[in-house]
Amino acid sequence: MPKILLLGAPGAGKSTHSAKTTKDFDIPAIATGDILRDNLKRETDLGKKAQSYIETGELVPDDLMIALIKDRLGEDDTKNGYLLDGFPRTIAQAEELDAYLTDHGSGLDYVIYLNAPKDILVSRIAGRRFCPDCKAAFKASEVPDGVCKACGAELVVRKDDDVATAEKRIEVYNEQTAPLVDYYKEKGILAEFDASGNADDVQAEIDKVLGVE
Repeated sequence: MPKILLLGAPGAGKSTHSAKTTKDFDIPAIATGDILRDNLKRETDLGKKAQSYIETGELVPDDLMIALIKDRLGEDDTKNGYLLDGFPRTIAQAEELDAYLTDHGSGLDYVIYLNAPKDILVSRIAGRRFCPDCKAAFKASEVPDGVCKACGAELVVRKDDDVATAEKRIEVYNEQTAPLVDYYKEKGILAEFDASGNADDVQAEIDKVLGVE
């Protein structure tokens, strides 16, 4: 089973393609965003340390993220492969990940890079709506009344999804995370996809690269 990294700016569609790809291979998705939000909700030490960074669109410091990922990769369900979503975000993190994977047998098999223009990314991020009760997610166009289709609760916009923070998140990505594209391209494991189009069409192209029938 493959070890896959999904790489792309906020709003590129990583969560959508993560769900499809992990289902195809029956492997766990390791999404740092979900893990961090869970820690925020439970008010863990990690969550408290990360909160100010997340709310302002800054990257969580490397030492916090690296410790979190190493612990997660050590769990039993990762032995047959996994998909990383949201880590690494810097060259330093990538080097730490490479060293850890080398020490534990093998490195990444594929890096899937989802690329899209900034205006599309901001529109997607600012158009997200979340249910605080059942955790369902929707596009704003799908819920014009602002009510959750699943449970009827009033939907909210996460602090890190407003327009100003979305633009900041993309700016930070371009400064600190975009260099990973060249890093993994040099390793010969990066495949780039135009993520601005229909998600099903993008996934079909990803499936071809991964050998999904």
